Amino acid sequence: MANNKNSGNGNGSIYFRNDRKKWVAQYLEYDVMKDRNVKKKKTFASKEEAEEFLKQLNYRRENPLYIKNNGIPLFDLMLTNLDNKKNANLISQAQYDRVMRSLNVIKKAPFCFRNIEDIKPEEIQAFLNEMSKTYSNSSIKKFSEQFGQAFKYAFNKGYISKNPMIEVIRPKSVKKDKDVRAMTVDEESKFINYLLEHSVNDIPYRNAFLMQLLMGFRIGEVLALNSGDIDLAHHLINVNKTLTKLADGTIVMSDSPKTKAGNRILPIPKVLEPFIIEQLQISKDVPNNTEHLLFKPPIVNYARISTLNWSLNKILNELDIPHFSTHSLRHTYATRAIEAGMSPVVLQKLMGHTDVSVTLNAYTSVFDKYKRNELEKVNEYYMEQNLIDNSNANILTLDEPLNLIENMNKEDKDSYER
Repeated sequence: MANNKNSGNGNGSIYFRNDRKKWVAQYLEYDVMKDRNVKKKKTFASKEEAEEFLKQLNYRRENPLYIKNNGIPLFDLMLTNLDNKKNANLISQAQYDRVMRSLNVIKKAPFCFRNIEDIKPEEIQAFLNEMSKTYSNSSIKKFSEQFGQAFKYAFNKGYISKNPMIEVIRPKSVKKDKDVRAMTVDEESKFINYLLEHSVNDIPYRNAFLMQLLMGFRIGEVLALNSGDIDLAHHLINVNKTLTKLADGTIVMSDSPKTKAGNRILPIPKVLEPFIIEQLQISKDVPNNTEHLLFKPPIVNYARISTLNWSLNKILNELDIPHFSTHSLRHTYATRAIEAGMSPVVLQKLMGHTDVSVTLNAYTSVFDKYKRNELEKVNEYYMEQNLIDNSNANILTLDEPLNLIENMNKEDKDSYER
């Protein structure tokens, strides 16, 4: 029998069922086929969970009466905004989990569960300033983005009359940004030769390292590959998912890469093809490999990136190369591609970046290094076409255009580059 301990004002109700020892949330939902609202029920282990469900339901439906009477706590709005994106397929499960990790930090803010209209810019600023003492610039940016999205949504919906984020400045972390170092050509040569001199029995993830180094994969993308992603007939690999770590440390398979642009088809270099074929053969003999993964550990479902980093740094120790993570293998690939003259737009597609600006920003120092080489090509062309009189003493030297650009103010520089 149900114990009708109702709560709610036409926005749904909850009650406890003695026979099932569960809390029930009851609400109305529009049925397209019947063209009317029908009663729906959902059970929960606790009253708090049932109340939270109804609250989120009313926020998603933008129930004006509910919002007027109850207000909108900031954290609930953030969760609603995130759920809306997930339900609309605007973000993947992996992206959802990454945002949730940020929200789990944000909810420590003393004002996070207060109504949005009562939160002042000074409180947000103070929280971000405090976070800048322990978190990286990347994390601070993510926190700021979540505040910004929540308040922008609330402002656009008319829930607040002024967006407090207008007065908030994103602070700079006191922690130094981690440099992702690319290997030098000599280091890469030593590293590749070492891998080729050893079998997969010696280095179980040898072929994963080679694929990162020669194709620019993210490590999670490599570890998510299965035999169906490999098209040997056309020498292609389909990148369409990744391994990701949840907040509790669990490794799961995401149904998409890190970003939408991460969905891409990559050509297999001829030099790498024998190693991919080898890995396909190895994967067939791994027990319980129901997902046909290329890199399936013998006991657990999925490989841990920490395991690969440990294996990588063991090799670097032997080669007397400074330690780095597997991400540096991807960074090394991009660096060699730029050195070989690959255009930023092509590299963007191969790397799975959302925008070419991401590529340019990530590898600014490498592009700058070869800027002078490109200027030299222009200079040689002018000379070959006899467009410049070599005897003219007033001609600019090769270095001078660079110096002029570097000395321009930002506004003039942007105009010049366009």
